[in-house]
Amino acid sequence: MTAPAPPRIGDPAPRFRLPSAAGPGVGLADYRGRRPVLLVFFPFAFSPICTSELDGMRDHAFDRVQLIAVSCDPKYSLRVFARERGYTFPLLSDFWPHGETARSYGVFDASHGMPVRGTFLVDAAGVVRFSEINEPGDARDQDGWRTAIAALPAATDAG
Repeated sequence: MTAPAPPRIGDPAPRFRLPSAAGPGVGLADYRGRRPVLLVFFPFAFSPICTSELDGMRDHAFDRVQLIAVSCDPKYSLRVFARERGYTFPLLSDFWPHGETARSYGVFDASHGMPVRGTFLVDAAGVVRFSEINEPGDARDQDGWRTAIAALPAATDAG
């Protein structure tokens, strides 16, 4: 079975609802018509590159978009990770069915059972406006998503 290709810029973003480290499930549809979403997939909680990237995102002012981070870690591990690192944005668990949401975004590495570093900016209408995929060990370019957020038209900046 072939994994789906990642959504391209201009494509509708695949919908999902996943358990949150903070409690209730969170889905992309929760923000539709209200606010753009910066959706980041990361391999593992507590790993050095992932922690560094998410710390950088934590320290960035997200007044224009909602940051959502997704891994295949269990929600209980993500809860401890969020508490220890001071993350107030949603950390979502794609644990079961294992990697289903990561697969729908074309970022699941089945040979290692984890998502690679996928970054998707989804506007308030649910359309992908930025997409970047980095392989394991290859840190994200933080300027790429920042530039994409700055380029969002005011019409998609419902908030």
